[in-house]
Amino acid sequence: MKQKFNLVRVSLFILASVIIYIGCSTTQISKVESTPFDTVQAKKFDTGKMWTFEHAPLEYFEQTYSFKPDKVWLDKVRMSALKFATWCTSSFVSEDGLIMTNHHCVDFITDRIEEEGENIHKEGFFAPTLADERKVPNLFVDQLVFIEDVTDEIISAMNQAKSDDEKLQAKTSAINDIQDRYNEETGLICKVTSLYNGGKFSLYGYKRYDDVRAVYINESEMGLWGGDPDNFTYPRYSADFAFCRVYVNDAPLKTDNYYKWSSAGAVESEPLFVIGNPGSTFRLKTMAQLEYYRDYTYRNNSFLFRGSVNYLNELIKESPEKEDEYNNTLFFVGNTAKVFDGMYDFLIDEYSMARKKDFERKFKASVKADEKLNQKFGHLWQGIENTRKELRSFAAELSAYNINQNNAPGYFSIANNMIELAEQLELPDDARDPKYSKDNIEQTIEAIFPENFDKPKEDKKLNLWIEYVKLNLGADNSLTLLLSGGKKGVDAVNDLRSRSLLMNKKDVVALAKKGSESILNSKDPFIQFALKTRDDYSKYSKMSKEIVATEQSLENQLGQALFGVYGTTIPPDATFTLRISDGKMESYEYNGTVAPTFTTFYGMYDRYYSNDKKFPWSLPERWLNPEDNLNLSTPYNFITTHDITGGSSGSAVINSKAEVVGLAFDGNIQSIPGNFLYRTEENRMVSVSSQAMLEIMDKITSAKRISDELRLGKIPELKTEAEPAEVEVQ
Repeated sequence: MKQKFNLVRVSLFILASVIIYIGCSTTQISKVESTPFDTVQAKKFDTGKMWTFEHAPLEYFEQTYSFKPDKVWLDKVRMSALKFATWCTSSFVSEDGLIMTNHHCVDFITDRIEEEGENIHKEGFFAPTLADERKVPNLFVDQLVFIEDVTDEIISAMNQAKSDDEKLQAKTSAINDIQDRYNEETGLICKVTSLYNGGKFSLYGYKRYDDVRAVYINESEMGLWGGDPDNFTYPRYSADFAFCRVYVNDAPLKTDNYYKWSSAGAVESEPLFVIGNPGSTFRLKTMAQLEYYRDYTYRNNSFLFRGSVNYLNELIKESPEKEDEYNNTLFFVGNTAKVFDGMYDFLIDEYSMARKKDFERKFKASVKADEKLNQKFGHLWQGIENTRKELRSFAAELSAYNINQNNAPGYFSIANNMIELAEQLELPDDARDPKYSKDNIEQTIEAIFPENFDKPKEDKKLNLWIEYVKLNLGADNSLTLLLSGGKKGVDAVNDLRSRSLLMNKKDVVALAKKGSESILNSKDPFIQFALKTRDDYSKYSKMSKEIVATEQSLENQLGQALFGVYGTTIPPDATFTLRISDGKMESYEYNGTVAPTFTTFYGMYDRYYSNDKKFPWSLPERWLNPEDNLNLSTPYNFITTHDITGGSSGSAVINSKAEVVGLAFDGNIQSIPGNFLYRTEENRMVSVSSQAMLEIMDKITSAKRISDELRLGKIPELKTEAEPAEVEVQ
């Protein structure tokens, strides 16, 4: 069955895009079983290759690739790249403002341009003329045009403060002053970015373009081809690309900064660069922080999201009439589950953590060996270990008491609304929230139980949540027993439902009308759980924020030590700011075989037939009947060793001539631990090739207007019959 991609997914997409780039089951971590873990050593690029433009490693590029970019090359490459709103990257690929990004970066906002009778998710979108290009409301792109080092000013302000709280306040104040000053002086959108956990601070000035128009979007079926099963895997066959255009004064932007197009694509022996805005990584965290993430943060998230994938698959089998709806959710929940699974697998892998320990051991030794550094920074590791010990003292309770709409079953939301109703009813009418006033109370009560409440889905979420509370608090905890009744699985859910007064609208309304005392004194387990935990949750949340604020100050100081020891020889963690990453096409071993460096259209059609033509490997009609001269041997997707994450989606892959050879859209399953440690052995980026994009637009989707513009680097001049349209290939 074809999936009907709709906008129910937006919140899940944003959750997934903040965490990582769009793209997954469990990650394979290479282990060295025969090696004693206390002898494992960190490797040269464990901290990655996401270099900043202000500190691009030119000597390293020259030594590695015999290519040393000059300032002109770096400036042009930087100015050709863009932030695509707040979640992706895009790039100028024509002097007439044409920009390239991923399909998955625009798929969830196509409703903003869809006209009556259209179904862009199913049919795609193409503007046959300039006049047909449609402005996308509330979409903008930002171009990095200005960089300034403001480290001294910020650290000087922090050094004048005494306590950790005062240091944070001083840092915030200094950053705000700098941003305000430069905003006024330059007319740009200026933002200070902390690098090396506070060891360095760069001011980035962005020129914003807010007239962005849709030009070309593939069918969602093809832009997200392979769905959740193929996500974060390789080999891949995805047409994950889209084109928009920047307009200024109602005309296409004219720009000197754009990437030319390579019709030949990537060559295995040549150096390649990815220019994009990676979201976030945690490679410079201390071992105390990583061990906390292992024991609580990622363990819990992996448990919840993997459980969500399991119950969604169960629902698809049990309720085939809702398959499309559940598949919509599954694509993004599955993506997030693979990310959390992969990161948790890394954290529990002894060999991987041993590499992290060795890096910290060597870093600490360098600080201790320098009298000045040791006096100023030597205490910081113990300080961060102490903050994590404090957090551990209530981490289980904070996790179990955190009822949020993304994961907790809807019964808890109903319970919280009932408690709020009860407390509002105890107030005089003129002191209540307007929706609880005498004039509105009936309507409010009627709305407490949601319309279209999906009982089968909520019951499966309830089963998962009971197990989640048990995971954190233990099976014998009184709050666990309040929910589970000492039972498991379906028995626990049925028992809990039998004890609750919130199972349907009729009973909810009846209890609400009994008044405040009846609600608060009811034995409903959901209401009782909320009442018993909310004060402690509020207390623990406040404590957590205070502890993390203290730790942030310690991290900032440790960042100064890090920069003092390593300088720019290692890159900072990703911060959704522009980076240049180097790499090349290279295979890797997987599943007992080796991965091809590129796939072809032959493979796509084989995957279609091998999976019995079923979703998510089904194909739209025009893809089943392309032009006869479609070159099936054209490289489609390909892999490289580049280091990317998060907002890198939509990043151009360029060669040393600054020509587009591909468009990054995902990583392999082995790349997920790259949030903590970059593994050159098997971490691979997956891109759609420049050749494939041309072939698709020429032979399948009838978008030759755009493929011609890419080849030429500008909008082709109108041709007459006497002047046949010959397009120069660059």
